[in-house]
Amino acid sequence: MDAVFAVLLMVLFLIPSGADAQTFRFTSFDVQGNQRVAEATVLNFASIPRNETVTAGQLNDALQRLQNSTLFETVEVVPRGNQLVIIVQEYPTINRINIEGNRRLDDEDLLPLLASQPRRAYSPATAEADAAEITEAYRLQGRLTATVTPQIIRRSQNRVDLVFEVTEGRVTETERIAFVGNRAYSDRRLRRVLESTQAGFFRTFIRSDTFVADRIEFDRQLLTDFYRERGYIDFTVQSSTSELTRARDAYFVTFNIREGQSFRIGEITTTTDLPNIDPDQFHAVLRLRPGVTYSPRLIDNQITRMENLATQMGLRFIRIEPVLTRNDEDLTLDIEFQVTRGERVFVERIDIEGNATTMDRVIRRQFRTAEGDPLDPREIRNGAERVRALGFFADAQVAARPGSTEDQVIVDVDVEEAPTGSLGFGASYSTDGGVGLNVSFSERNFLGRGQSLSFGFDTTESSRGFNFAFSEPAFLGRDVTFGFSAYYQTTSNDDNATFDTEGFGIRPSFSFPLSENSRLGLFYSIGQDSITNVPSTSSPILTREMGEFLTSSIGYNYVYDTRNSGLNTNAGVQFRFGQEFAGLGGDREYIQTTASVTGETTVLREEVSLRATLEGGALNMLSGNSRTTERFRLNSRQMRGFEAGGLGPRDVTDLAMNPGAAEDGLGGNYYAVARFEAAFPIGLPEEYGISGGVFYDIGTVWGLDDTAGVGGIVDDSLHLRQSVGFSLFWDTQIGPLRFNFTHVLDAEAYDRTRSFDFTVEARF
Repeated sequence: MDAVFAVLLMVLFLIPSGADAQTFRFTSFDVQGNQRVAEATVLNFASIPRNETVTAGQLNDALQRLQNSTLFETVEVVPRGNQLVIIVQEYPTINRINIEGNRRLDDEDLLPLLASQPRRAYSPATAEADAAEITEAYRLQGRLTATVTPQIIRRSQNRVDLVFEVTEGRVTETERIAFVGNRAYSDRRLRRVLESTQAGFFRTFIRSDTFVADRIEFDRQLLTDFYRERGYIDFTVQSSTSELTRARDAYFVTFNIREGQSFRIGEITTTTDLPNIDPDQFHAVLRLRPGVTYSPRLIDNQITRMENLATQMGLRFIRIEPVLTRNDEDLTLDIEFQVTRGERVFVERIDIEGNATTMDRVIRRQFRTAEGDPLDPREIRNGAERVRALGFFADAQVAARPGSTEDQVIVDVDVEEAPTGSLGFGASYSTDGGVGLNVSFSERNFLGRGQSLSFGFDTTESSRGFNFAFSEPAFLGRDVTFGFSAYYQTTSNDDNATFDTEGFGIRPSFSFPLSENSRLGLFYSIGQDSITNVPSTSSPILTREMGEFLTSSIGYNYVYDTRNSGLNTNAGVQFRFGQEFAGLGGDREYIQTTASVTGETTVLREEVSLRATLEGGALNMLSGNSRTTERFRLNSRQMRGFEAGGLGPRDVTDLAMNPGAAEDGLGGNYYAVARFEAAFPIGLPEEYGISGGVFYDIGTVWGLDDTAGVGGIVDDSLHLRQSVGFSLFWDTQIGPLRFNFTHVLDAEAYDRTRSFDFTVEARF
């Protein structure tokens, strides 16, 4: 039986099937239905030989090749004796393309993404790929549930309209951001570091909480930079997970981190093996001391200082290599700056691409290295950062590649330009000026020259103003900023003043750096101001100050600022000092001096911000008496709890007999104010943008040249005023709001106090 069964299997195996047994031989071909595609193209895809034996399997392969060519909607292969008939129906031509259902993204944003084009053949595969591109565009907008379906509408003459039906779906938000492994800083503080934000109560208006997967990687880098700047050299983001909710409308994002310990700087030394170089000379330029929290930025700043010294000494190819020695027992890092000789590599040239508007020289001057200079990789990186800091480009990439010889490199700068101009219409409200409207235009890269140009008009219930400003940041190709500004301002019954004022003037200026943290500005100013419509009931002092006067002056401003650049990344000081000397022609002669110093720091693991400001000024007349438009008048931001111009010298002669005399704040020749405040979270989720603060202000305005009032009673003495209060800060989509609730501790009887004020500004 087994032998018989085996024989039967062999017989069945040797008998050919019907399909394989059938063969054809074609002497001619007939292609039908083709309109745009040539007959030769159809036969080329079929690849059926003439006058040769063809099997049924080869015919099936030819059919598959024609169908896979994406040229035909349907294909038939029909043998008729010695003739092979190929019947095709070509894909229709696209008449037009429409996108329907899209409200969040305009057609102008989506149509450039499509490969399908009008007057070209319709392809289902291409249409599906286009639908995927549109879906991806919505995904980047945070709408992960968006769907896109391509549909065709048949038209005459084998044409179709291609329609992409879009269902946008809801925004997929970041419902919660959590951290695992953080001990030094709270979740609240770390969430402020990230670009991503949690969805909150105002999620309808606040769109920054939209989940974007690509943003997570950037958030990881922000977290790393935050911890490294605070000495946590072992910090790592071990993982970051994004879990989609069951409803697919929100994500839960969790960062699993390892903080490690914060290290401080220990022993600092400078060494070299190079002859004729004194390491002590390089060590002397360091601005670093033991005990300071370690920060990579601080080390880079010291290396830059030492390399600049080498350049000044004419030493070429000098490199500074920091060597860190870790001391785990006392959590310090010993730093040895090694002065070494780098490779002899030169910059052959700097190639700039992508700048359609911005001139090459605007980008090139951000690099302190020119063609032919020794290659300094650190300076190239710093130049790239300066290019990005301009704010002119959406992206800026800098890379080096080999040059024409082994000792030369070419620096490629590839930029992608971004909009730099803005036209703004705004509304504002304050308890001082009431409701205000403003129109402004600004261009930060005027004509692609890196210059800034702005002008604007604003109006409130009691004032009108126009301003114009222009600046050139690289005057004559140097690190000198030239500025020019002009203004026109009128007031009517404004800020404790029953009279009207009008003023206009121009002010050219120059400013330049004195050191890495300080800058000096020089200016000339000429303007005319007038005081009119002083009521008869007002103080005789103001009546004597009526009229038009021309003021011509020169002056300077000095600024020293270590905020965000000093040894302590969480603290900084800003000092300002300026003087104006009037009398260079014109009608007025005086010296006006102003100064201020502000200190900022954060405490309690950076949850609480502290700020203290001391400011003051003096107006010394060289001839004549001062005028109210020249004297100091504190506003409600300088001295909280008082109206603008509501404290200081006043004519207090018999207020019962002449109350109008005290309506006007006269201002003073001198002022001094100290402000102390703390800002802190009040327990609300940070995505709401609401925080609190407390403050204490003490200060005064005093001193007049002319004290002859109605009866000779003008109080211009130094009376200290004090106030305390609580603030609410609210960062909203319509602008920053600040609410101050103030209690005045000390004030004079004639002062104008205020227990509540707030400000808001909107841009639209």
